[in-house]
Amino acid sequence: MDKRLWTLREYPFHPEKLRYHETIFTVGNGYLGTRASFEEGYEGDTPATLVHGLYNHAPHTQVPELVNAPNWTEVQIKVDGTPFRLITRSSDLLNPPQGLILGYERALHLDEALLRRVVLFRAASGATVRIIFERFASLHDPHILAQRIHVTAIDGAPEIELEAVLDGQVSNNGVQHWATMAPSAQAEQFSLFGVTNQSGYKLTMASALLGPGTPVGQTQERRASSVVRIQLGRDDHAIFDKLTAVYTSRDCADPTVSAATKLAEARATGYDSLLAAHRQAWKHCWQAMDITIEGDDFAQLAVRFTTYHLLIAAPQHDEQVSIGAKTLSGLGYKGHVFWDTELFMLPPFTLTLPSIARNMLMYRYHRLEGARQKARENGYEGAMFPWESTDTGLETTPKWSDVLDKQGQPLRIWTGDNEQHISTDIAYAVLQYWRWTGDDAFMTQYGAEIVLDTAVFWGSRAQFIDGRYELHDQIGPDEYHENVKNSVFVNRMVVWHLQQALQLLTWLEQHAPQDAARLVQNLDLNAERLARWRDIIANMIIPFDEARQIHVQFDGFFDFEYIPVQHYEPRVGGLWGYLGHERALRSQVIKQADVVMLMALLGEELAPRQVLLNNWETYYPRCDHGSSLSPAMHAWVAARLGLRDEAYHMLRHALAIDLEDNKGNVADGIHGAACGGAWQAIVFGLCGLHLTSDGPALSPQLPPHWKRVGFKVVYQGQVYPFVAEA
Repeated sequence: MDKRLWTLREYPFHPEKLRYHETIFTVGNGYLGTRASFEEGYEGDTPATLVHGLYNHAPHTQVPELVNAPNWTEVQIKVDGTPFRLITRSSDLLNPPQGLILGYERALHLDEALLRRVVLFRAASGATVRIIFERFASLHDPHILAQRIHVTAIDGAPEIELEAVLDGQVSNNGVQHWATMAPSAQAEQFSLFGVTNQSGYKLTMASALLGPGTPVGQTQERRASSVVRIQLGRDDHAIFDKLTAVYTSRDCADPTVSAATKLAEARATGYDSLLAAHRQAWKHCWQAMDITIEGDDFAQLAVRFTTYHLLIAAPQHDEQVSIGAKTLSGLGYKGHVFWDTELFMLPPFTLTLPSIARNMLMYRYHRLEGARQKARENGYEGAMFPWESTDTGLETTPKWSDVLDKQGQPLRIWTGDNEQHISTDIAYAVLQYWRWTGDDAFMTQYGAEIVLDTAVFWGSRAQFIDGRYELHDQIGPDEYHENVKNSVFVNRMVVWHLQQALQLLTWLEQHAPQDAARLVQNLDLNAERLARWRDIIANMIIPFDEARQIHVQFDGFFDFEYIPVQHYEPRVGGLWGYLGHERALRSQVIKQADVVMLMALLGEELAPRQVLLNNWETYYPRCDHGSSLSPAMHAWVAARLGLRDEAYHMLRHALAIDLEDNKGNVADGIHGAACGGAWQAIVFGLCGLHLTSDGPALSPQLPPHWKRVGFKVVYQGQVYPFVAEA
């Protein structure tokens, strides 16, 4: 195995990229994610550990958010009394008063989800040590977190003081979510117990410091630690292991007892065995989900990076949580779950690790009541899923932005009101999962209810005007244009949704009549309602320009100002920031794949190939890819249309969004949708994976410099290994 294609490195230290590296070097295990802040801590860093499902709505804030849990990674080291710091310059190079860094390298090993840092440090005394830091969040046992600090005396005989800390003095960018954070320290462990101030979730972290010396427990306000001091001779070394267990009241009745028990188990097992089990668990995941690319080292490393970030956020053992837009790697979007999950992040799991996809879909099923409540509050029937979702399943999109308009006023956020296509996006994911897995038990017991009750919503939402059905006040994927009439993406996907719902109901009546009867009764699927669905299918307006043979993004789109997007290159970020809110609303600049997204989802079911090409030639030049979701979908569609150069260009963009920070906001967290989109762009797009009557097959459109691509998918319970060649 070529480790270069599995390893991200920072060499030398780049203090100007502190928060960028914190994000991309995040470790996690599907239960929590921990940003790669340094053990010793620095001004301007953003240490954060985010636990799935742990939301809180703090006083004087608009919406709930994922809570920043205590920092379990902190370790303070002194060498002959000199605090270890990453200081790179000093006026006294021989005996700097604050110490000196002689060498540095940090690496994230994607294959084993292990973060490792090696530093050569010279203390003020002149003693030099090599310090190796390792950390991982166990995939084998998600409640165990592990660190190892290996100190070697290179020159001199230094005294080493090491303090392992649990730091509960944390917040979400200044917002305090913890009403209580009680420290405790005994001989065998030190711990923190916290309670959130609104949701009432409880959390306990318990740690132990193992190694030479006799540890002494200490507590301060919202902090607990264990301190040890030892003397090293020249060329001597010492290994310190810090093991941490974490539980919340979402997991068990008494997190404190569970954390103490788990910590005792971890101590008995030991770091080396914990790491071995963790590595084995990751081996299983990579065997299922890895994509191998020959001929493009950047693409190979990048797709492993994006897949890694999907895997560390994927709930392997919990069907009450899902993946937020920024995964578990940062505070961006407050940990909320969007359509990013179902259309971008979930499909790779559907095809490789379907049990994870099922968990994520069950998250939606368990929140159907919240979707029904939103429909009722807006005067509709059925289930209307929220644009942004947390633990409750209620709408949690903020009403107002932090960005101000020209008059200094906050902007109204309409997505929570009118970006309603998410209900169909979720239904699409349910049906895709069913077709690939053949999981009839899931469909009859859970999935069908989602598909049918969201269809009930659309049946009540469509407006009958002059003999046709229309949808007003919609926001399609292109969020630069708000509250439009007859978005072709929304209208056409609603037609598809209702068609699928009717076919599903027929299937249920034939194969699961008791479930069909239950759903017909509970959802009131009477003959009148079904007749309305058929009428909407037959008479929904699908905006189309017959002369140009293109789909029209929405009514009046081409009446807006045309702005040549290519004139605004190079740039970081979308044109919205350049044009301003009002001008962007009245322009033909598109934020992200909209009609192109429709083409990705429906392909030639939408229109003949020539119409799809016409759509591409119309909308591709108008898209500024202001959203990270956009490039991957364009890569997928371009490859399907045989446009190999454009497909690779867009794929390269998608793969680099986080690695090269080409949106300028990686500090806020990983772009989860771009990660899932990149996987789909390669598999569905460049490799051309599709379903036939005989099962899955390929129609590859690889870039000329790619030699071959290998991957596996699971179809109807059977593993299909594929190799696509140029």
